[in-house]
Amino acid sequence: MTDLIIEKLKNIVGSEALLINEPMKNHTTFRIGGPCGVMLLPKSGEEIRDSVKVLRESGVKYYIIGNGSNLLVSDKGFDGAIIKLSKSFSKTEVNGTEITAQAGAMLSGVSSLAAQNSLTGLEFASGIPGSIGGAVLMNAGAYGGEMKDVVVETEYLTNNLEIKTTKEHGFSYRHSVFQENGGIVLKTRMVLKKGDKDEINAEIGRLTAQRKAKQPLSYPSAGSAFKRPEGYFAAKLIDDAGLRGYTVGGAQVSELHTGFVINRGGATAADVSKLLDDVRDIVFEKFGVTLQREIKYLGEEK
Repeated sequence: MTDLIIEKLKNIVGSEALLINEPMKNHTTFRIGGPCGVMLLPKSGEEIRDSVKVLRESGVKYYIIGNGSNLLVSDKGFDGAIIKLSKSFSKTEVNGTEITAQAGAMLSGVSSLAAQNSLTGLEFASGIPGSIGGAVLMNAGAYGGEMKDVVVETEYLTNNLEIKTTKEHGFSYRHSVFQENGGIVLKTRMVLKKGDKDEINAEIGRLTAQRKAKQPLSYPSAGSAFKRPEGYFAAKLIDDAGLRGYTVGGAQVSELHTGFVINRGGATAADVSKLLDDVRDIVFEKFGVTLQREIKYLGEEK
């Protein structure tokens, strides 16, 4: 990336919001990944739009991330620009039974904000480690709840670099219309219901205890490694295939929950990727079911 492009980007986001050769392991929940060319930390939808415009015109590859909770980055890194929607783009606002949150707001934080305001409907999200933008993009869910249950309107950047608002999300399992149209989620409005604060906090506490008991929260991971195949549960297939604890380098199928792949320490992206491929192949060989990765891969595989 040329100095001229970097200067243009600095003029948009400010020099303090542009990081060069930033290690991606510091920005993913897997704690894995080589450096990106530049990382931008925008503060507004306009800064995101203008940055994307410069990158496109310059022919520079770019990728949008939130908390990096569903992401495996190559050991070589990403030779392009990462636009990270984080604390600088995380304003939240409560208005009656509605919460509006920018894409960089943490989903768990918004769930906590709802509880503080005696609003029910986001308890399921209390332990999900992603951002609002990623949650809407993927229709994140857990314990019987999904974003489609609460999201009513989203502001997004279109592929044509226009900032628009939509009420049509096309939500389905781990899917939204933004995966099809290339839209970048900027802000979303959720409608919740008035509830009893003590009951809401009790439900969050119950789900937190359940997560701690059943998920490998003490190790870096990217959550569920595979999508749920129709008619099956990925974790059960993996367990029935005898893969509980299966290890490649520093990566391991969790012994606590076989739907998770964990970084036991020093795992590389190559370790994780090989393990995921091995699990897919062995499950198919034994049961004829093809598992699809839920984790997104960024960068060159080899």
